[in-house]
Amino acid sequence: MLAETICSAVSAAGLGIAAITAYRKRFLTATRILAYSLVPVGLVMTGVVQWVSDIAFKPSVWIGFGLLAAAWLLFMTTRAVERRSGSTRKERKAARAAGSRAAVAPAASSPSPASAAGATAPQRHGRPEKGQGAAPGDDFSDIEAILKKHGI
Repeated sequence: MLAETICSAVSAAGLGIAAITAYRKRFLTATRILAYSLVPVGLVMTGVVQWVSDIAFKPSVWIGFGLLAAAWLLFMTTRAVERRSGSTRKERKAARAAGSRAAVAPAASSPSPASAAGATAPQRHGRPEKGQGAAPGDDFSDIEAILKKHGI
């Protein structure tokens, strides 16, 4: 009963403000205020206000909201821990599968002789030499020369 009275008072105040706004020749704003002022009465007439007040004052409803919040918090905590550790279920499964089979190069259909024998080829670090088929974008010597010419 109190909620219905409050909603009616809010609507009446909104109608008054809309009338004053329309008197000032601001019809678009007055129409918008009128629309907003009709919402509380509409909610009372449809029964939404009664439903919300029934929900708001029942302890069992609030316990339910608390349980939903706890479940959400637990779910988000596990997601954060999983992301922080950097391993997902798919990654662990792929690591297990990779450990069980022999090392195979991505383009190879069988293991290379070096990996089968247990030896690894020496790795080169740094810039590739000119005779090793470097990509055209990998050699920056001409750019370095231009920068040195300009004193950069």
